[in-house]
Amino acid sequence: MDDNEFIGLVAKRSGTSSEQATALTRATLTTLAERIDGGEARDLAGQLPEGLQAYAFASSETGERFGCDVFVQRVSGRADVAVTQAKDGVTAVFDVLREALTPDGYDEVVSQLPAEFGEVADLTAPFVQRTRR
Repeated sequence: MDDNEFIGLVAKRSGTSSEQATALTRATLTTLAERIDGGEARDLAGQLPEGLQAYAFASSETGERFGCDVFVQRVSGRADVAVTQAKDGVTAVFDVLREALTPDGYDEVVSQLPAEFGEVADLTAPFVQRTRR
């Protein structure tokens, strides 16, 4: 999967433009790199399309501990979108990550996240677009 295909899938699944999907993808990967341990972030980056790798590098070896709501709020701020749109975007990015990474690679990433992230990073269910309020 290349950068354009990844972004295109995020755009389709989140119901956004290519530009917004790019911003959501970059913001989600950056926030995910902050949340997971540095070694895992490097492993994640190594499995991403080349143009997205830089967004998944962690600035620390120890991931910050914050919940799903804070994750989505950070993505919202970074991508300059509403929180509901950010949640749809985060869900779409995780869904595309599930396809882009090896099954073990995806499991290793999401295993570092608490259960509450099941809202956006479900391991088994197909993508379901959130109903906008």
